[in-house]
Amino acid sequence: MTKTYTVTVPYAGGERRRGPVTMGQANMIRCMLRDEPEHINIHDVWPVPEGTPTEAAIDALRGLVVRHEALRTTFPHAPGEAPREQVVASEGEFTVTVVDHTELPADAAGHADSVARRGRVDRFRLDRDFGLRVSLVAVDGAPVFVALAASHAVTDISALSVLEEDWLGLLAGRTLPAVTAFTPLDLAAEEATPGGLRRSEASLRHWERIIRTGPQAMFAEPGAVGTEIEAEQLTLRSRRGARALALVAERTGGLPSTVLLTAWCALVAHRTGQSSCVAAVPTSNRFLPRLARSVNTVSQDALLSLDMGVPSFDALLRKAWGAALNAYRHSQFDAVRLWDMIDAVTHERGSRFARDVVFNDVSTLPAASAAESPEEPELDVVRGPAQVLPARVLTFVHETAPVLRLGMWVDPALFAPDESEGFLTGLVRLLEAAAAEDVPLAALTEVTGVRPVERGAGWCRVDGSWVSPPEVADVLSGALGGVPVHVADDADAPGEDGLTAFVACGAAPLTPAQAHTALMDALPGRPGVLAPRRYVIVRDAPAEADRTGAWLRLPILREGAGRDRRM
Repeated sequence: MTKTYTVTVPYAGGERRRGPVTMGQANMIRCMLRDEPEHINIHDVWPVPEGTPTEAAIDALRGLVVRHEALRTTFPHAPGEAPREQVVASEGEFTVTVVDHTELPADAAGHADSVARRGRVDRFRLDRDFGLRVSLVAVDGAPVFVALAASHAVTDISALSVLEEDWLGLLAGRTLPAVTAFTPLDLAAEEATPGGLRRSEASLRHWERIIRTGPQAMFAEPGAVGTEIEAEQLTLRSRRGARALALVAERTGGLPSTVLLTAWCALVAHRTGQSSCVAAVPTSNRFLPRLARSVNTVSQDALLSLDMGVPSFDALLRKAWGAALNAYRHSQFDAVRLWDMIDAVTHERGSRFARDVVFNDVSTLPAASAAESPEEPELDVVRGPAQVLPARVLTFVHETAPVLRLGMWVDPALFAPDESEGFLTGLVRLLEAAAAEDVPLAALTEVTGVRPVERGAGWCRVDGSWVSPPEVADVLSGALGGVPVHVADDADAPGEDGLTAFVACGAAPLTPAQAHTALMDALPGRPGVLAPRRYVIVRDAPAEADRTGAWLRLPILREGAGRDRRM
């Protein structure tokens, strides 16, 4: 049996404050207004120390609210507008739902996780909702877990870890040190200084360079379709991996976190057949001391681009530290201006930037909620619940010692079950090989068991991206109502790197700009499609419509790049 009741918890303390939102808050608010709530809201589960009374657990939650301004923050705004201000309350109330069981299911932690996930389904009302939806999962009146869902405008995963550590300290009766990390309003003020504005401008330039020159999508390959995927969670627990990681760090002098990032990037680039690994590294923007323990949403991607053009793992590791630091330094930006830039650059390039690879290392955060087992496995991969994600590979690093613990979600259309598990075991095998000696990158298939994707003869590399010209032709034809289209690779033409699209428009008028706009509108969810460098408009298709030479002999009605300029 289960009994559920709600406790209203008043609080008072702190100062009422008001000011602009931070860049991170604006970024997440933008996502919250656009995305489904269960996709953008976050959740966490905290084990309750045995013997804790319900009243004590709730009092400690009240203490968190008084201690951290973010939990007392709302975002007033006019209907139809995105919030630009935040208000910190000095008093108010929140609710705690107590879910009291006579007996918990066998998988008690999994049950608590499902309770927390249910809290993600409803949208947070930014102008008035408390930023946490808190449930106490109890047995016969004794709390066992705190299951909570959180507004991403108020906290991120790192902040939830800080909150858990503080909550446990309050439960234990410890006097917590004064908060010295940036509050949201402190960070907003720092971002508005001349130095903060210069950092934001530098971040935009860093992102633009990668988006102009890097692969438009890491997983541009057959089967990669759609902008959101539903994927099962895979969890790796491996003492072998932790031992090997420590040995690689000892042998090379690299930091374990950098070693693991290097190995992961090497394996992703190897699997995708890419010459660089472009990945979002979200938590790494907390590398500044005043942000490390900030209870706030600092969720702005650090965009990493790691060039794979080196012969061996050790050489890649030497490049990775600088590439990662460069990404971390450029993770503070105005999200609206960033996406305006991305839209402009990708329209000009003829691509759609795909944030399809994410690596989130939270292993240095407070690990109070990490499950402890007296006999951690040497190597074990288990499957967990599925969730919808706007990425094709998402990895969370939870622990690196004494066990390597990773959570990973991969697109099931690209990875069969044995391949997704093989990717994680291949990561451990790579670390074990690198623990003994430098590993040639050319030997990654043999060392890890992970094979590069087979794209087939119809694919080619254009402008740093893998592209399927036949798919470009099909998509462009469909976008223009089914007219005949032929797409040729210009690689054989001196000094050219791009595609030419021949379009037979019949009697209907058509311009290159109209063709390009139609194709760009059809691009989301098709990472194997890159817009042609040039559109050639003719009246009727030739008899040999699959031969470029036949199209070249036809009279040209119009030609151009379609990017608001004539060629």
